[in-house]
Amino acid sequence: MVDARHLVEETRQGLQTVEAQIRRHPYLDAVEAGAVSRDELRRFAGQQYHIIGSDLRSMALVIVKADSAETREFFWGGIQGERAALEALEAFATALAIPAGDLTGTEPLPGAFAYSAYVAWLALFGSCAEFAAAFLVNLKAWGSNCARMSQALKARYQMKDGDVGFFNLFSDLPPGFEERALRVIQEGLNRGVETTRIKRAARMLQGYEFLYWDTLYRALAK
Repeated sequence: MVDARHLVEETRQGLQTVEAQIRRHPYLDAVEAGAVSRDELRRFAGQQYHIIGSDLRSMALVIVKADSAETREFFWGGIQGERAALEALEAFATALAIPAGDLTGTEPLPGAFAYSAYVAWLALFGSCAEFAAAFLVNLKAWGSNCARMSQALKARYQMKDGDVGFFNLFSDLPPGFEERALRVIQEGLNRGVETTRIKRAARMLQGYEFLYWDTLYRALAK
């Protein structure tokens, strides 16, 4: 029987190159240098508004597939986390002087929204194990970048802790998140989900994460 923990570690090792590229992305360097305008930060906030809204719906879809109460509880926790992120995003928008409700008017960039398009695909056509593994592998890179964004926004853009709560939410995985995700993955493996599908889901989502940052960075030059 394949062990979920071993499979995730093996998957992480295979994605070390793209993981490093995400963590060292020049967009983060630009924010830390104070070189990203507030208009571009508003673009960041708008992209996240569309992504979180889509991911909330995807989480709801994948709950329907859950084969156990524990798996349903895991994804219900994900929905609660996304809802908290959406509320925190409003505080970031306020700090950027975005009028209430105006995030809805930001047009999504295809390269930025591709991440959520794939998440929706996973919710429809993938398994709970693939979905959980993709997020488990991806969230460390996203969290690392959020931690850098939080510090840079306070240092360079005079923002307060309350303004950057969105980024602080993701800076560390919630307590017990990895263990709960591993149990969901193990349940899928025990039911016959192929390891290649789980690895592919993680690789694809990590690739779309990289594309997200690339898209925002290319937009700086326009």
